[in-house]
Amino acid sequence: MRTTVVLLSLALLLSSAAALLSYPQLPQGSQASPDSPLLDSLLRSDAQLLPIIRRAQEYEVQIIYTQINRDKQNRPHFTQHTFHLNPRQYFNPASLVKLPVAILALEKLNQLNRPGLNRNTPLSIGTAFRCQTAVPYSTSPDSNHIHTVGNYIKRMLLVSDNAAYNRLYEFLGQRPLNERLCALGYPSVRITRRFAPCDTAANRHTNPFAFYNTQGEPIYQQPAAVNQLPLQHPLGRVTKGRAYQARGKIVREPYDFTTANYLPLQDITAMLKEVMFPQEASAGSQLNLLPADYKFLRRYLRQTPHGSGVSLYKSNQFHDAYKKYLYYGRNPDAPVQKGLHIYNVVGMSHGYLADVAYIIDFEQRTEFMLSAVIYVNKDGILNDGNYEYTTIGLPFLAQLGRKIHQYEASRPKLPEFNPKALPVE
Repeated sequence: MRTTVVLLSLALLLSSAAALLSYPQLPQGSQASPDSPLLDSLLRSDAQLLPIIRRAQEYEVQIIYTQINRDKQNRPHFTQHTFHLNPRQYFNPASLVKLPVAILALEKLNQLNRPGLNRNTPLSIGTAFRCQTAVPYSTSPDSNHIHTVGNYIKRMLLVSDNAAYNRLYEFLGQRPLNERLCALGYPSVRITRRFAPCDTAANRHTNPFAFYNTQGEPIYQQPAAVNQLPLQHPLGRVTKGRAYQARGKIVREPYDFTTANYLPLQDITAMLKEVMFPQEASAGSQLNLLPADYKFLRRYLRQTPHGSGVSLYKSNQFHDAYKKYLYYGRNPDAPVQKGLHIYNVVGMSHGYLADVAYIIDFEQRTEFMLSAVIYVNKDGILNDGNYEYTTIGLPFLAQLGRKIHQYEASRPKLPEFNPKALPVE
């Protein structure tokens, strides 16, 4: 009887999620947040940040700064400060969506609960619709070259690999992925696209998968799937810019993001917080992850390509600041700050730059969260490759991280603050 009730409740939950996802909507209260006087003051007191902050509307800047104060039992208490935070101000999340996809892929393995099926299980991927590509089953003496869920997550979090994201998007399936996010308390998030030139219908179709044991025998097979009910954008029709480039030609009309991924800055910040502080998750939003899953995610959120030991990333192309926009600005020559650890996920696409990070400094005995997005597209043309990433966007994010870090270092901490006791990898 109890099992029947649980299954019925789950069915009702998924039915509600499906209904929520089918219509454009944002939850009540999803309005612009008032600017924090503290954060506003910090931003305007910095000569390098001020030119951007004075034109924050033009640059579509959004910032979340979360102070973390530890009590005598070393328990964290969070105080959030925001600047121009507005879920109705669309920005292209780009690779920020890789974090929820990584999380839910690990969750799905746990929910499948099949003997021998885990993040290190070799897999193959078939095709069943247009815009799909196959991945053959293979073995290798170097475990980093084997196709597994775990290796795809490593590639996503270390160097923001798009092909790895596509594979886990396909493993999850478009509708189950979004329904699970809705059930976790993120009803307005939409993850509806591969990072590939697939049309909207093709993105609703996902590939068949097979997983293999150490003898090369299939232990789990997942058929191809299709989302029969298109997911609507919570903001309705979304367009940006004055023109865009397509097939080498400039089209003189705004670029349409209506069917693109949508991930508000507050939501991705909350997701990173749940990975770093799972004990703080509210009832009903707890992730179905094992302690080893959290450790795995934290390790590759923090690690640099070279520091990870993954053989794929020994070249200088993947320098240690490759995916660290806040504080280091993706500058390969930036000096490494001793004791500073950054657990983060980034996005760079269509003129948008974003970084969502938990930062801890063992030397300064400080920790905080910082999330930011900026739009740098002076000519207003999308897809022309002409963005001010290196001249405006990345320097802004680097200085923002350094400014907040400097302020955090000056804030008093309890004598009992013990960074070594914190739940980090």
